[in-house]
Amino acid sequence: MLRHGTLRTTTWSPGRRRAFAGASAAVVCLGAALGACAGSGSGGGYVAVGGTGRSGPVDASPTGSVTMVPLDGPKGGGTTPPGTTGSPPAGTGTGRGTARAGGGPVPVPGTPDPPSPTTGKSTGAGTGASTGTGTGDGRTTHTPAPPAPAPVPTTPPAPAALSWGGPVTAAGDQRWCQKVTVDFRNSGGTAVRSGSVTFGTHVIGALGIDWSTVRTSEALPVPIGAGARTDHTWTVCLDAWRVPLGMHVETRDLSVQWK
Repeated sequence: MLRHGTLRTTTWSPGRRRAFAGASAAVVCLGAALGACAGSGSGGGYVAVGGTGRSGPVDASPTGSVTMVPLDGPKGGGTTPPGTTGSPPAGTGTGRGTARAGGGPVPVPGTPDPPSPTTGKSTGAGTGASTGTGTGDGRTTHTPAPPAPAPVPTTPPAPAALSWGGPVTAAGDQRWCQKVTVDFRNSGGTAVRSGSVTFGTHVIGALGIDWSTVRTSEALPVPIGAGARTDHTWTVCLDAWRVPLGMHVETRDLSVQWK
């Protein structure tokens, strides 16, 4: 110790040196505890080493027995007994990382899991989704057939329209008989299916006098189709007593009934 310009040396006794060393060790331990508390936050902690208020190296070696006092554990958990070491239980962590059961990190959605230590394969954990349409019942949907066109109304055919010509006559084998031919034409839309023709036969005397007219009927030559044309010949005969010797017959007119 320097006092009034005179250099004075202070001699430390062994007891005082031990006390000073113990105090230094306590300061070091206190600094380490404060540094550990500061390092448990988000940033890194720093521990001051060396005596406070002094420069240069300081011998902080303990000279007596040292007892290690553990720091407080996480909230809600127990403390580690003195003299034991170990890692935190599986599934817990003390840093900013996230842990899951089994000791591995929790995968981020959308990224594949790390390879399995036993199989070497990884499984996907993506969150993508896909959409689609479909019946899902295996049935085939058939397009219905278009409806049949409505029938076009047709105009009913026109009825039969039968016309005929005048009788064409020729002499018969007997004086009281005569051959008569008639021409028919159907200009209608349907056929003539039945009918009759009536002849008017006149009895003519030797002097050309028309003594009487006798009418006889014959069946039409049916069917006469629509638009068809046909002719037919009949032999028209009267009773023999109606035509005396010297007289003859002439068929001059006719009428037709048909349907």
